[in-house]
Amino acid sequence: MSTEDNLIQHLDNVNRVVERYLAGSEPTQISKELAMPRQKVVAYIDEWRTMAADNAAIRARAKEALVGADTHYTKLISKAYEVIDDATTTANLQAKTAGIKLVMDLESKRIDMLQKAGLLENKELAEEMIEIERKQDVLVGILKDIASSHPQIRDEIMRKLSDVSKEREVITIVHDVQ
Repeated sequence: MSTEDNLIQHLDNVNRVVERYLAGSEPTQISKELAMPRQKVVAYIDEWRTMAADNAAIRARAKEALVGADTHYTKLISKAYEVIDDATTTANLQAKTAGIKLVMDLESKRIDMLQKAGLLENKELAEEMIEIERKQDVLVGILKDIASSHPQIRDEIMRKLSDVSKEREVITIVHDVQ
């Protein structure tokens, strides 16, 4: 088998594992279904997470899929509540109990899906926060430069900067004696 064939086989295995993982299967269950060692399944999932986290196109596609799945869960939960309402109207306690259990199961699966997707979101949010903080530092620097070259507005700028400072840092206002 050539190196290219090995790579294709490897990526096929990763795809088969991840497909089941995203459908809600646990690594142990995937291992049994695919007759693959659990350690290998976990390694494939970790590899996929790393690839997905480093690829903007995959992250964007994952967001779309996540929104679609979340919308789907919302519709299913809404239908389950309709079943509960009908069961209440007809005094069918068994159907009402089954409807309540269905809502709980759907919500549980939705939360699980969102938690799994959180691995992608956390990295993205951290990158956005770093960029926001960088821009904020640049803006504070610009305001301090303006304040130092325009004494007539310096006090007001420094007071406003002090008000919004996240660490409540002390900003010293120096008046030039002329």
